[in-house]
Amino acid sequence: MDGLTILVTNDDGIHAPGLKSLEKIARELSSDVWVVAPETEQSGASHSLTLSDPLRLRELDERRFAVEGTPTDCVLMALKKVMPKTPDLVLSGVNRGQNLSEDVTYSGTVAAAMEGTSLGVRSIALSQSYGLDGTFTLKWQTAEVHGPALVRKLYAADWGPDVLININFPDCEPDAVAGTEVTVQGRRDQGLVKLDERVDARGRTYYWIGFERIRSNPAEGTDLRAVYDGRISVTPLHADLTQNHAIATLGPLFD
Repeated sequence: MDGLTILVTNDDGIHAPGLKSLEKIARELSSDVWVVAPETEQSGASHSLTLSDPLRLRELDERRFAVEGTPTDCVLMALKKVMPKTPDLVLSGVNRGQNLSEDVTYSGTVAAAMEGTSLGVRSIALSQSYGLDGTFTLKWQTAEVHGPALVRKLYAADWGPDVLININFPDCEPDAVAGTEVTVQGRRDQGLVKLDERVDARGRTYYWIGFERIRSNPAEGTDLRAVYDGRISVTPLHADLTQNHAIATLGPLFD
């Protein structure tokens, strides 16, 4: 893979430790690595574009840039303005925390890979789970140890058109990983988002959006179950959200 050009991006920002982990992974695969990432954290940005403000680009080093915008903005800027040629591969992450089940619709990490895919570049999102073992120490080395071989194997495979790959590494040490499983997108048993109500120094109420960290009991074969059981989850995704089963029901209403 050394002849490949790889774009590295994320949603946690240009200074995020997960971006450093992803750069390590990319540089084990190729010497032609470009980094174009958000200036500040963009977690939860999903597939949003910056339309009402200008995009400002800052060059930090050779082949390393920060964009005042979303992960989607970063991929667009990289492919349309920054890089001299279209990359062979987009790697997004390594995200601080899992992107499983409903997470993928919020995730800027997944959205960056989705944008790469929509622009015709094979793209992979990578996330490192944490908090599932009761501690909140991120085990970046798990992604760093297993990532290069996994990306190399995936790149050599035929995913089909308009597909992006969503990888989630389990919350365990590298030597405790119980294998890799190709999974479907799961569904949690309870709501993901919670609102934490607080009061500021002036007595005014404000809210923080947070996430429930309660284990569900997901079905076998899902991304949730694989990561809960210590396996690396590999989920092929695509941007087509059509619910085809409902077409047969709704179609006759308008015949």
